[in-house]
Amino acid sequence: MYNGVLLLHKPAGMTSHDCVMKIRKLLKTKKVGHTGTLDPEVSGVLPICIGRATKIVEYLTEKSKTYDAEVTLGFSTETEDQTGEITETKAVSNPPDEQTVRSVLKSLEGTIEQVPPMYSAVKVGGKKLYEYARAGIEVERPKRSITIHHIELTTGISREEGTARFRFTVTCSKGTYVRTLAVTIGEKLGYPAHMSHLIRTASGHFSLDECLTFTHIEGHVASGTLSEQLVPIERALDHLPKWIISDTLAKKVENGAVLETPGSLSHLTSEDRLAVFTEDGRCLAVYFPHPTKPGLLKPAKVLVQKSEQ
Repeated sequence: MYNGVLLLHKPAGMTSHDCVMKIRKLLKTKKVGHTGTLDPEVSGVLPICIGRATKIVEYLTEKSKTYDAEVTLGFSTETEDQTGEITETKAVSNPPDEQTVRSVLKSLEGTIEQVPPMYSAVKVGGKKLYEYARAGIEVERPKRSITIHHIELTTGISREEGTARFRFTVTCSKGTYVRTLAVTIGEKLGYPAHMSHLIRTASGHFSLDECLTFTHIEGHVASGTLSEQLVPIERALDHLPKWIISDTLAKKVENGAVLETPGSLSHLTSEDRLAVFTEDGRCLAVYFPHPTKPGLLKPAKVLVQKSEQ
């Protein structure tokens, strides 16, 4: 049985769900889940949780993501990327200079509001926005707050047949639509725009150079070495505060007990999550401050099955 996080270099042309289904077949297990959807045309880092690691999907989904993106100025599309029908054009006769682009990108850093695109999986009234879009129905989309941690220009401005394009790298919060960001950048530069290329280069602290292609995965499955390639749950959760407990307390954690908050962790807020480790380095559970009983910690997820105690 496989347990851990598989760092997949998702290929363009597959949905995240397609990737999950393929891995289920390759590993002959149903316990597989991804940690943040990538559009079919987008390639890059897609952490896949397998076996017991499926319990920690939500803690990986919440991590920030880093992308290498390309914006094309001169026309916009209905999908906000290169796959959609053109909706507006304006020839770029005088492309912006690099300093202007850098200033626009810098102005987007911090917490901003974003309206998700119609061609997206965001649900409104119980239906996904892309279902409305395909039916030709425009619905009001709720604004959401996102955070742009860092964004910078990575190429010069190239010009071609009434368009201009450039690339940038961005590290952003969960829920950010980079194609919508590309449209916003265009608006600030005075042109209709769309995202013409996108690669996810990092998900949290997992980077593209750590990822395996499907060819690599198939080779490791055939040779029986895939388990060695999986990121252990302990490393996958190392972005959370860590609490190392005694063997005596470990028995209570394995049974899902509510525990007293040690003084060293009294600063935790209701939003914080805490990884609970044994002295020999096993991660047993994820805890959080009890919502109604101050001074106590409540289990969010117990990661060790009773048969493993």
